[in-house]
Amino acid sequence: MSEDQKDDQAGNKIGVLTKTQPKTKKPSMYKVLMLNDDYTPMDFVVHILLKYFQKSEDEAVQIMLNVHQTGVGICGVYSFEIAETKVMQVIDDAKRNEHPLQCTLEKE
Repeated sequence: MSEDQKDDQAGNKIGVLTKTQPKTKKPSMYKVLMLNDDYTPMDFVVHILLKYFQKSEDEAVQIMLNVHQTGVGICGVYSFEIAETKVMQVIDDAKRNEHPLQCTLEKE
């Protein structure tokens, strides 16, 4: 808080107390991208999309086909912390299942 002070006629300090409002900013959003490879089975990619991104079966298949055909697909858009967590979960699950599936994030 800041105080703008002035003297009145009797020499007393008078002023207006002002309160500054903090400016809140929306967090930056990040796209979680899945990258194509020649080894990860398509059904595993669909499984990942269902498990970590809560996609419907149809959505998961569409994203998987997009990854397969174009080389990359958007799994979802999240705040940084959530996107980073999802990327790590996907990579960890792929490693546990011995698949080279890669996932990354990109600022929107």
